[in-house]
Amino acid sequence: MRDRIHPSWENIIKNSTEAPYFDALTVFVEEEYKTSSCYPEFDAIFAAFDLCPLDEVKVVLLGQDPYHGPGQAQGLSFSVPEGVKHPPSLVNIFKEIESDLQIPYPTSGNLERWARQGVLLLNATLTVRAHEAGSHQKQGWEFFTDDVIKAISARCNGIIFLLWGGYAKKKQKFIDESKHLILSSVHPSPLSANRGYWFGNKHFSQCNEYLETRGQKPIAW
Repeated sequence: MRDRIHPSWENIIKNSTEAPYFDALTVFVEEEYKTSSCYPEFDAIFAAFDLCPLDEVKVVLLGQDPYHGPGQAQGLSFSVPEGVKHPPSLVNIFKEIESDLQIPYPTSGNLERWARQGVLLLNATLTVRAHEAGSHQKQGWEFFTDDVIKAISARCNGIIFLLWGGYAKKKQKFIDESKHLILSSVHPSPLSANRGYWFGNKHFSQCNEYLETRGQKPIAW
């Protein structure tokens, strides 16, 4: 279950995978993939850690769990492969970028381009059963991603954490706010975005302004 992980993550991943909960999680996930349709593809479960090396992380964008429809999930939060219709949350993300940065709405929903610039597209739960949102929650993934967030907070400086929605905001307690920037808002899903402060939050321009103050290259959103 660990085929695609950049070597820079090895020590962090190793500490987590040696924890008692991870054996049970591995058994659960492997059995689910044998008996049910699950997403993302098995060899893409850790794709976020392959495309964005630890020493290149600038932004952590935390999602809840993978898309549960066919052909959508690819191991990166909010991202879908080339040619796949943009899910509603991603539509609202792109609309906010368009408004905030005057960038034209993109054709592709594939966010690998963000990952390669230092955006860790991390879901709190890394797998899901087809058509059953949240079906792999409370099996151990949350402990794993808590460990990842704690490690990034401790080892790095000046990381921007984008916490959208109540689920992501619960992770704030693991982040050292004296060292990092936290930007939070409601979730970009239509139900939340239309009720709360999503549109106009200007998180993308704030990200880039913060990176530039630190002498880093901004993200080409």
